[in-house]
Amino acid sequence: MVRVGRSTMEAWLGDITTLEVDAIVNAANSGLLGGGGVDGAIHSAAGPGLLEECRTLGGCPTGEARITSGYRLPARWVIHAVGPIYARHTPERSAELLASCYTASLDLAFERGLSSVAFSAISTGVYGYPLGAATRVAVEAVRGWLEAHPECAMRVVFCCFDERTLAAYEAEFARHTIG
Repeated sequence: MVRVGRSTMEAWLGDITTLEVDAIVNAANSGLLGGGGVDGAIHSAAGPGLLEECRTLGGCPTGEARITSGYRLPARWVIHAVGPIYARHTPERSAELLASCYTASLDLAFERGLSSVAFSAISTGVYGYPLGAATRVAVEAVRGWLEAHPECAMRVVFCCFDERTLAAYEAEFARHTIG
């Protein structure tokens, strides 16, 4: 665990749909209508109410986020963040869009007074963002947001679906000597 002001960041290995946090962040597609990977798993675990609510949102542009209820999930809320498809942008633009996913999600959580948020590894699956680079962007974006909001006391969990992802987050925490 890494402390940033009154907040913490941690990496956790497991299934994001089982986490008991205020909100989980879905690596969504721009239609917000479910898909494969973590997006499909979240929609499946939440039940049909999630898809029904997502249909009312009219999609979400890359780099932005939307929030819905969590339905049958332990998390009360699902924040849907649309990350970049890495090959469609320059590395710099991809990093900007990915960072925006994290900060937009934290903005939504903060606006609702949430105290715990778990992020999936946005854009690292079929969207092709290299894991090391994506992890660096994620940690730096979240750290920067937390530092800019010292009044906030939030637990941020980076949910890792495999050992490789967990190792990337742990290495990134060590690299920054955050705390």
